[in-house]
Amino acid sequence: MRTDDRARPAGIMTPRQRRAAGLVLRYAALLALVPFFVGPFLWMLSVSVRETGNIYSLEIVPDAITYRWYAEVWSQYNLDRAFLNSVLVAILQVGSNLLFCSLAAYPLARLRFPGRRLVFMLLLSTMMVPFQLYMIPLFLMSLRLGLFDTLVGIVVPSAAGAFGIYLIKQYYETIPGDLEEAARIDGAGEFRIWSSIMMPLTKPAMAALAIFVFVQSWSNFLWPLIIVNSEDTWTLPVAIAKLSGDFIDKTQYIAAGSVIAVAPVILFFFLAQRWFIGGVTLGSVKG
Repeated sequence: MRTDDRARPAGIMTPRQRRAAGLVLRYAALLALVPFFVGPFLWMLSVSVRETGNIYSLEIVPDAITYRWYAEVWSQYNLDRAFLNSVLVAILQVGSNLLFCSLAAYPLARLRFPGRRLVFMLLLSTMMVPFQLYMIPLFLMSLRLGLFDTLVGIVVPSAAGAFGIYLIKQYYETIPGDLEEAARIDGAGEFRIWSSIMMPLTKPAMAALAIFVFVQSWSNFLWPLIIVNSEDTWTLPVAIAKLSGDFIDKTQYIAAGSVIAVAPVILFFFLAQRWFIGGVTLGSVKG
């Protein structure tokens, strides 16, 4: 025992003990919140596999378990087509955002031109405009371009976003400028610098942006509901919404369809959470 520990009055914690106690309290608070976040999903999962009984009971493990609701809702309501549409839309939106956001962020972060700061501020200001404000003009423009009732009509308005440009720009600014200067001395142009140097160094930020875009694309409901009309072009959220109208007395169908819609997002996040945390943390710090 150290001398300062023996001289410390009883009941007074050391700095190390205080840090440990604070860590325990934080983890205890997080564990107390787990049922509020995980509980609704577990209840929905329980409802989707219940054979009989009161579907509104809070029991997590039902007495009789069946998986036929998944098979029936998948086959009877064409969810396989909607699932494939959602996958295709998510892939296109993730790919376009990674390409266009990184291209737009590079000159804002690494080049010097008049009005650069003003352009960036105007770009950020678009994040404050709610979608409902420009929804009708966007729909009319899509009609004139022939994008109504197509998957392309879902993808194009979200092909790039101000948040993605901001995230990649912040990460670009953490990369030392000596790499660019060396490449310019060797005769590399700006596009070569972006593709061969900047892009490979921003993989964590790109992965974080991919997760953001994937979750937003997969759960997007309002715009696909407006721009697509036929059953062949429905995405999964639109198809699940139709379930609540056609199978209003079959809550197990709605729960099974909701689990099918939510499960890929949860799985994708768990597989990529290391990139997500690293990209957001590193991309938000300069130096």
